[in-house]
Amino acid sequence: MAENKPSGPGGEKKTRQIAGAALPLYLTMIASSAASLVDTAVLGRHATASLAAFAVTLAVFSPATAAVSGAMRGVMPFVATHKDDADGLLPVLRNGMWLGICVGLLGAAAVASVPLIGRAGGVPQSTLDELGVFPYILACSVLVMSIAATATSTLVGLGKGKAVMRSGMTGTGAAVVLSLVLVGGVGSFEGFGLPGAGIAMLTSSVINASLAHIQLRRDTVLAGRSLRLGRPHPREVLKLAAVGIPLAATVLIKFAVLGVLAFSAARVNTDSAAVHSISLSLVNLMFTAAVAVGQATVPLMAAHVKTGDVQEVRRSAHAGVLVALGAVCGLALLLVVARTPVISLFTKDTGLHDKVLDLLPVVLLAVLADAAQAVFGFGLIGIKRTVPSLVIFAICYGLLALVALPVGAAGGLKALWLSLAGANLLLVAGQAFFFQRRSGSLTRPEPAPASA
Repeated sequence: MAENKPSGPGGEKKTRQIAGAALPLYLTMIASSAASLVDTAVLGRHATASLAAFAVTLAVFSPATAAVSGAMRGVMPFVATHKDDADGLLPVLRNGMWLGICVGLLGAAAVASVPLIGRAGGVPQSTLDELGVFPYILACSVLVMSIAATATSTLVGLGKGKAVMRSGMTGTGAAVVLSLVLVGGVGSFEGFGLPGAGIAMLTSSVINASLAHIQLRRDTVLAGRSLRLGRPHPREVLKLAAVGIPLAATVLIKFAVLGVLAFSAARVNTDSAAVHSISLSLVNLMFTAAVAVGQATVPLMAAHVKTGDVQEVRRSAHAGVLVALGAVCGLALLLVVARTPVISLFTKDTGLHDKVLDLLPVVLLAVLADAAQAVFGFGLIGIKRTVPSLVIFAICYGLLALVALPVGAAGGLKALWLSLAGANLLLVAGQAFFFQRRSGSLTRPEPAPASA
């Protein structure tokens, strides 16, 4: 009997493939984050009241769009399975668009309710008066972004990261230019203020969605096919939702608990709140690399999931973890080397600067653990088993939410971040355990019976 050797590329080749596919996705996400900083800066220079209204709306808009993106990531493994099969891929895309519209409408409704949410939350009336049509423009943007997310998740599932980068960078560039012109004005044009920022964000979403769909038509196996929506197939939409909705819920849990941590840090003192905010910004720059790597890992696993090759499925996920940890370590090293100029971008206060540096080792531990758990989470996406991720997140971050306030009060900011690092380490163990267990249940397809 022939030896049963593992199929597919070796571990070293997998890491190169994942790194190459993840880089354009990472650059796209970083550019988008930078564009949001431009909006903040331009609005801050325009009027403080506008900036306050912008922040209130983003407090709902950001988790809404993150949840939509999370839900649409559930489409990726279904897409990757039909990478070379246009007839199989087309219904996945159409049902994915229906799922995107459904979650997009929910997100849009939440953003449109910002005036009501703000009033219930005690936001000053002067800030609510400044909102105007801005929440409704962003509600439209959420819906458009859900359609864009369907296309970009499909492109990622097909291994077309550069196509995602082209559409994303174009939309981001348009957002930056339009924000500079429409918010503050240029020449004799005085600008629209806050509505101008909304128009810029909506236009960016439309450009991103349009280009992503154009590239689906032009650069994939779907070339020449009609991508019209068609009628929904509820059973197939629910099959996609069964993978995607737990991801959206996981994102919302993370946002909620990080909000509790921010509140706990603010209760310590003003400096702690500022240091916590700066540290989170630094974490986001590094953690985004892990998200990009995780997305790049899913299509690499697809062929092995389809054939039930457990060893190669696990090898792909482990390679993704190594790439993610390497990327985060590289970014962390860069941060340590350039710590003074980097932190100076966030504050000129030397006292805060020193406190950020003092907290940095714990922050790096937290983000390394977060990176590892995230890639194992994407491994569970690849095998279409996302409910375990939701369960382990609810447990670990639920415990973190319970202890955040007393830990912050008793031990200060460092103790709070140690608690976050501990929760992330528990997540690594939980995600890895569930991935190992659920991937072991994959079965090879039955061989076709020999013809007579």
